[in-house]
Amino acid sequence: MSVSALGAILALVVAIVLILKKVPPTYAMIAGAVVGGLIGGAGLANTVTYMINGTKDIVSAIIRIVAAGVLAGALIKSGAAARIANSIVEKLGDKNSLLAMTLATWLLTAIGVFGDVAIITVSPIAIQIAQKTGYKKLGILLAMIGGVKAGNVMSPNPNGIAAAETFHVPLTSMMAAGIPAALTAIVITTLLAKGLAYKGTDVVADSDGADTVLLPSLAGALTGPLVTIMLLLLRPVAGITIDPLIALPVGGLVGMAVMGKLKDFVSYLEFGLGKMSGVAMLLIGTGTLAGIIANSTLKEVIVQLLQKAGLPGFLLAPISGTLMGAASASSTAGTTLASQIFGDTILSYGVAALAAGAMIHAGSFVFDGLPHGSFFHVSAGCVNMKINERLKLIAYESFIGICMVTVSTIVYGVIKIAG
Repeated sequence: MSVSALGAILALVVAIVLILKKVPPTYAMIAGAVVGGLIGGAGLANTVTYMINGTKDIVSAIIRIVAAGVLAGALIKSGAAARIANSIVEKLGDKNSLLAMTLATWLLTAIGVFGDVAIITVSPIAIQIAQKTGYKKLGILLAMIGGVKAGNVMSPNPNGIAAAETFHVPLTSMMAAGIPAALTAIVITTLLAKGLAYKGTDVVADSDGADTVLLPSLAGALTGPLVTIMLLLLRPVAGITIDPLIALPVGGLVGMAVMGKLKDFVSYLEFGLGKMSGVAMLLIGTGTLAGIIANSTLKEVIVQLLQKAGLPGFLLAPISGTLMGAASASSTAGTTLASQIFGDTILSYGVAALAAGAMIHAGSFVFDGLPHGSFFHVSAGCVNMKINERLKLIAYESFIGICMVTVSTIVYGVIKIAG
């Protein structure tokens, strides 16, 4: 028995309202799924079945995301992420400091650091620079947010893993497919950040910045990510498949060894697992919600609207990614929801799996920074920005996301680079 389109919409609305009420997102999505299934006419038994089946579909992605915690823990706890960020800013200097902030957060997220951690890592450096240059909060924060978007769309982070898993394509291919959107984000962010450089409230330093005394060498800091990428590249280059479940932890462990940090590997693993467990729990809630919506008539309603408007079928990919990203205020949850719910329908239009995943993934970054998501508040807090000022950036960061998904759609939907 299908869930009505109204039930699917109510499932999303209830989840969003509960998240805004500070209910943990996992429970909010589970509650939304239950309400949507019951009101949508599925009955209690079918509602539970749909929720469980939806969660089953993303278990493999969850396992790989947990494994990614080894690399994330190594990068963050060892100081590798801070060393990489410091090196970029030092090389580019104060004259190009806004670009340096963008590139620093881009590289950190691109090699596997969470977006919120990347922006927290770079923000003390950004605050110091702003003190010297007179830059305001809006400019430096947008520079870092744009960098996070650029890095995340081509990273081995949970969002990239979720897209690769759902469409059964190599993680390296999904990462490479995000490059056009990433380059777009860097260019647009640089232009917008310059325009906002002297707008907003003054930056007040409350930190002495990152401690560089005990940080590893740049070569050591980059070892873990490079090993991971090399292992993943063995599939397209030599036909040897090393699953991310293996490549990500191995990269993290090799990085620890090169940096002389193996004695601390237990604490690094605990930290990485702590970071990933939150995402894993989020995806469990996402799976229950996806199960309800996937078994609803909402897909047919959206497809019919596209057909009546005379729009090509491939547009379902970027549109669904954008909508689900907005509903969850999370690129990971948005990518997972859109891929699970609309993936088969998109492929039925003849869209290649990699192209579908790339367009959905890029779309998830349009509204992933809305106030009902954690990134909105983490990013504001890292530069001591008040909520009313942080709200002013939503239009700018959403514009960056729109440019990203537009380029991705042109490349993979119109030109069909990926087939």
